[in-house]
Amino acid sequence: MTRAQREAATATLLVEGAKKGDPRAFDELVRRYRVRIFALALHLSGSESDADDITQDVFLRAFHSLPEFEGRSEFFTWVYRLTVNRAIDARRTRARRSESSIEDDDPRLERAVQVDSHGDPRRAAELRQTYALLLRALDALPAEMCTTVVLVALQGLSNAEAAVVQKCSRGTIAWRLHEARGRLQTAMASRRIAAAPDGTGTSPHLEDLLTRAGFPLFRLA
Repeated sequence: MTRAQREAATATLLVEGAKKGDPRAFDELVRRYRVRIFALALHLSGSESDADDITQDVFLRAFHSLPEFEGRSEFFTWVYRLTVNRAIDARRTRARRSESSIEDDDPRLERAVQVDSHGDPRRAAELRQTYALLLRALDALPAEMCTTVVLVALQGLSNAEAAVVQKCSRGTIAWRLHEARGRLQTAMASRRIAAAPDGTGTSPHLEDLLTRAGFPLFRLA
């Protein structure tokens, strides 16, 4: 049994326990998935406060909807779908208010730079500039396409899992990723930044970071 299969089996047992009225079972489901749900909500909404609200609301809805959950999909894909729907609503609300997703203190930007810069100010400056541009380009994608990129490239879901979450075909997921790759590369290429010491292209360090962070389709090839 693979790790994913073990995780799914454990979640199924916990769901069954929660349905029978064991509060500890649902608490364990929250503990297991809260970090991933918050990260997904943050990537899609661009707001830490929205992500907090979305995470709390998703688990509250999941708790009250457990009796109707028939287990036709895995628990994590179910709560992912709830999260995506709420986050897209929040994103559209921000768009109607003409609120920019990328601010100087954008939590997505700050967290990524903090993790990847390792305390090096020069590296932090390089990453901040590139990641800000990358996030702007990501946020500019249509909502469903942006969600697909976040699910696959940042959350590590397979195309099949993303298709279940978004209720579409794997072919649609593949097309969205292909289209997003082109749009993001165009956006990134429009402004050559984070140049290597010889002034050509992106520094090898940044290329490596983008690849290891799950950003191979954002590379400036």
